[in-house]
Amino acid sequence: MLKTYQRVGLRLTYHEFGTGDPIVLLHGFPEDGQSWHAVSQRLVAAGYRTIIPEMRGYTPQASPVARTAYRTDHLAADIIGLLDTLQLQRVHLVGHDWGGQLAWKIAQWYPQRIKQLTVIATPHPKAMLWAYRHSNQLFRSAYVGLFQVPQLPERVVAQYLRRFLLRSGLNATEADRLSQKFQRPAKLTGPLNWYRALFLRDQPATPDDQIHVPTVFIWGQHDAFLGAAAAKKTADFIAAPYHFMVVNGGHWLPEERPELVTHAILIRH
Repeated sequence: MLKTYQRVGLRLTYHEFGTGDPIVLLHGFPEDGQSWHAVSQRLVAAGYRTIIPEMRGYTPQASPVARTAYRTDHLAADIIGLLDTLQLQRVHLVGHDWGGQLAWKIAQWYPQRIKQLTVIATPHPKAMLWAYRHSNQLFRSAYVGLFQVPQLPERVVAQYLRRFLLRSGLNATEADRLSQKFQRPAKLTGPLNWYRALFLRDQPATPDDQIHVPTVFIWGQHDAFLGAAAAKKTADFIAAPYHFMVVNGGHWLPEERPELVTHAILIRH
């Protein structure tokens, strides 16, 4: 069921299914809440409650124009605001792609709100910085620099999105759906602003960069965007029970391997 909540003048939306212990699922780029459909179905069948926000920039009434509105601390506050709206003190947080990047930060900044963390595909941010210097990750992430240009990336991504998604391993059904959804360049400005705000200073850093909540990290060995160096280095930034799963898959694991992702989410420490 699609529901709404208000925060700082934005009308944010989320989907909610099932009952039981809450699991919050954060989608990435260029995805949406429906990208979690197969995983959510399995979690609900297993007796859990799934909460799937449509992220800032992905819906008309929650897409501010300024790139500063997409700083990570603002994005994290959206999710904490959702937990407060639902009166949820602690949840199991799951993130994929950009949702994974955000999940790492939420776990770092708000550990008291996170019961368990599951991240799919996206290494810890500090592991990524290390990999830029010690592997080919900078080459893999070159598109991030291209996305900093105003307006042009929207037109290019809208035109070639289906081809990009198919070549990176997403199935044709989802590639068709997402390319149709984002066929107008203007609909991509919010999602691309996540990249444009990546290098903006957000809230002050916590005393350390370690994650202090139980964590599962699942990474596909054929991921076209996020390499093995950063994935393996992530262990250095976890100061809690940690399970690293390397699977036979690519980047789009929630859509391509929902049974594996569900299994990873249900691992208990």
